[in-house]
Amino acid sequence: MQPFDYKAFIKNIPHKPGVYQYYDEHNELIYIGKAKDLKNRVTSYFNNDSYKVNAKTKVLVSKIRNITFTIVDTEIDAWLLENSLIKKYQPRYNVLLKDDKTYPWIVIKNEHFPRIQYTRQLVKDGSKYLGPYPSVSMMHYILNLIKETYQLRTCNLALSQANIAAKKFKVCLEYQIGNCKGPCENLQPETDYQKSIEEIKDILNGKISYILKDLKQDIENAAKELNFELAYKLNKKFELLEKYQSKSTIVNSSITEVDVFSIASDEKLAFVNYLKVVHGTIIQTQTIEIKKKLDETDEELLSIAISEFRTRYKSNSKEIVVPFDLEINDENVKFTVPKQGEKKKLLDLSQKNVLFFKKDKLEQYEKLNPDLRTSRILQQMQKDLHLKQLPIHIECFDNSNFQGDFPVSAIVVFKDAKPSKKDYRHFNVKTVEGPNDFATMEEAVYRRYKRLLEEEQSLPQLVIIDGGKGQLSSAVKSLKKLGIFEKLTIIGIAKRLEELYYPGDQYPIYLDKKSETLKVIQQLRDEAHRFGITFHRNKRDKGTLKTELEQIEGIGKATADKLLTHFKSVKKIKETNEAELLQVLNKKQTATLLKYFTKKETPVQ
Repeated sequence: MQPFDYKAFIKNIPHKPGVYQYYDEHNELIYIGKAKDLKNRVTSYFNNDSYKVNAKTKVLVSKIRNITFTIVDTEIDAWLLENSLIKKYQPRYNVLLKDDKTYPWIVIKNEHFPRIQYTRQLVKDGSKYLGPYPSVSMMHYILNLIKETYQLRTCNLALSQANIAAKKFKVCLEYQIGNCKGPCENLQPETDYQKSIEEIKDILNGKISYILKDLKQDIENAAKELNFELAYKLNKKFELLEKYQSKSTIVNSSITEVDVFSIASDEKLAFVNYLKVVHGTIIQTQTIEIKKKLDETDEELLSIAISEFRTRYKSNSKEIVVPFDLEINDENVKFTVPKQGEKKKLLDLSQKNVLFFKKDKLEQYEKLNPDLRTSRILQQMQKDLHLKQLPIHIECFDNSNFQGDFPVSAIVVFKDAKPSKKDYRHFNVKTVEGPNDFATMEEAVYRRYKRLLEEEQSLPQLVIIDGGKGQLSSAVKSLKKLGIFEKLTIIGIAKRLEELYYPGDQYPIYLDKKSETLKVIQQLRDEAHRFGITFHRNKRDKGTLKTELEQIEGIGKATADKLLTHFKSVKKIKETNEAELLQVLNKKQTATLLKYFTKKETPVQ
């Protein structure tokens, strides 16, 4: 394949804001991007070395065979044009945004005496659409509030002035039970009905305070005129709207109209939450998922999502609250990164929503594909522990002894963040006298990795030592003797505060108590302790019994070894009958042993 002569295309690109499109050899559109300076941005793909370390972008650049561009007046125009073109053509290398076709809307019909309903289809018939709503339950809650508060018609009659004047219709049961004021028989003027519609629009747009203020005045007027029935109805309406306002108002109503965005991402996916806030009330909210294509940054993904949301919700808010600065300049929109106050409260709420959504989605994906969870945990461990490579193979060491006697070391192995029990090992300490935990650790680590090297087995990426600085230093000595200290990462974990120590660092690091990295390390440590203690107890029991057996007249060291080798444990020897003992001992030794245990278990009178 001939190399692409990008210079011939770039020389005609101006230093202006706009949108660029890349095509492959089949003239298929493969990527759409925006830029405040088209020439600089497109040139960067070919001259900037940064793409060489990004495998996905490198593949994209290798496929480019044609470049076209569209100039616009401002950067914000480029932003909006990019979004609409991506949605229309869905190029292979652009991020994927979840479509909004399945979300419900509330529609105020374009007709005389408008009905208010929900729909999933947007029809260009002049009707007013509000939404979309991220959940059906939220939408139905609002519709039920409207039904309880306002007397609107639900029929599909063509209530034109001519039809009403011709008396073509009769009131129905809805009128009889008080749910409708009977506009079909001209019992309610269209101006009165339309006033209710305008109030409902204000409610859906978060402007409830004005309605409550007017209602309060109407209640007072009705009471003064001794119209207590009307005052009661108005008061009931007031209470319903006030209750709705108390549930929906998040911050001070002085925050008239802002859009709030936050993002949470991992290696392959990103999630963006949107809150539309009017007069302190969240009137719309939604979180979308974005599938990465070219290892896009959070800044790039958030810019795409902001454009998508503002187009989807037809938002014209003059202020956008974001978690970090974005390189978007537009004199009509102000970007705010709050550090405190009411807007910071809104941003924190958005962040809480997006993190919950991300956690929920990833858990769903991981149930369907457990390998995703393993990959995520390993990547998180690599990040938290500053490892050079994924900790696919982890080993953890622990020592056990009883007042200096029966010292043992145990090693447990995790592969892909799960126990690999067939690889567990324990060591009888050979070179250490007395209770010397540091020397015991040094011997165990040395013997373990000396053997792995001799057998040409792979080394772990991470070694964990159950203990503080002393045990860690002893383990490091062994790794250095073997010449493998630089080939893996070794850390120590101290039990008291779950401190993690690195070789040569004076101060420990602390992981979040809820972090999955710490949970895996704790699981390794606890498993090593359990495995070591089990081996240590078996050894101690055998040692205690062996000493006890050798004190019995007629049972020497060789006979005691023979018994332990054959019966394995204390319990089994005590429960063994004469016939089974005769397979190992002679008649005299069997009689002596049975007499000894019978006498020992007989209670003193």
